[in-house]
Amino acid sequence: MRTLIKILLLLVAVIAAYFWFQNNPDVWNKLLGKSQTNTTVTADNKTSVASSSVGNKTTSATGERKARQGMQGAGAMSVAVKVIKAEHKSISQAVSSLGTVVPSQSVIVRSQVDGPLQKIHFEEGQLVKKGDLLATIDPRQYEAALNQAKGSLLQNQAKLNNARQDLKRYQLLFKQDSIARQQVETQQALVNEYEGSQKSLQAAVDQAALNLSYTQIKAPISGRLGLRTVDVGNLISASSTDGLVTITETQPIDVSFAIAENYIPAVASQFYNGKALKVFIFNRDNSKQLGEGVLVSMDNQVDATTGSVKLKARFDNKDFQLFPNQFVNAKIIIAEQEAALVISNDAIQYGNFGPFVFVVQPDNTVKTQNLVLGIVDNGFTQVESGLSADEQVVVEGLDRLRNGSKVEILP
Repeated sequence: MRTLIKILLLLVAVIAAYFWFQNNPDVWNKLLGKSQTNTTVTADNKTSVASSSVGNKTTSATGERKARQGMQGAGAMSVAVKVIKAEHKSISQAVSSLGTVVPSQSVIVRSQVDGPLQKIHFEEGQLVKKGDLLATIDPRQYEAALNQAKGSLLQNQAKLNNARQDLKRYQLLFKQDSIARQQVETQQALVNEYEGSQKSLQAAVDQAALNLSYTQIKAPISGRLGLRTVDVGNLISASSTDGLVTITETQPIDVSFAIAENYIPAVASQFYNGKALKVFIFNRDNSKQLGEGVLVSMDNQVDATTGSVKLKARFDNKDFQLFPNQFVNAKIIIAEQEAALVISNDAIQYGNFGPFVFVVQPDNTVKTQNLVLGIVDNGFTQVESGLSADEQVVVEGLDRLRNGSKVEILP
């Protein structure tokens, strides 16, 4: 509000001054005469200053002309670059992941009967075949149990034979009407009873023989033995979960790894149609390849916590480069392109309109050329369109280039 009042007062003062000068022209003329005198003096000074600055302006114009000529010369200078040509080669699309080596089979060897460990027939770390004898448990109590079962079987067999003979005699006498039907039926029931006992006792003999065979602990699979957990003389229990030793099959051997769910269509469509997808295994720092195998299994669901699906590949492992529980880098090939047109990744630039390269023209100038890219692998990228094999592409000196720049190609 105060500001508005000040503006109004200022406006009133200006209007009042205007009308006062209109009513007093003599004062206005005196003021104009003084101003003209000052203007004349000022004009004389400007004339002298202008005449003294002509030389300076001429010198300045000459310097500007030389600077402009220097800039034009600098713009015409060639940029030293190195070039390459696109080439045709096989290229593949791979998905890398961390993996864990797992044995194709792993078994903890446990005893199926109780008893003192009598002898160990293996060396730790030894390669064994399925059926090889590993350890022996004291068999004496199981031999005695087998003999006892056999004795009971023989005893019942004798009773059964006698009952069968009596049944034949009773049947003959019944035909002669010498005995009652009830006596024949009673004898038949006795024979049936002995036959049932015979089967039960035969099963007892088989069980005793099986327990006796369990005293010789044999390798259930082929593989490499680990470190044993018990020594000779220890009492072995069938209920123990520790076992005697672990056998792992390492030839062949598997590697378990996971890939992101967005790669599932590319992998599943090929795997479930019977195509063998290659998998390569490298050490921790990717400096050495440890093996080449194929994908053998794929999980049937995505892990909701990681958004990935588990895969398993199998390797021959002939030189024992892979070891159970070893951490490795896995790379599965999901696409391959034979004789594809590729260029080095170093030559590719990216702008507002996508990837492009600087192509050298016949007059040694460069031209930006947009590309459509495909598979990227080992420092090379597939060019689907936008480039031909005979065109030269700048690979070094890119930071100083613009569209139309003059270049000098270095060897």
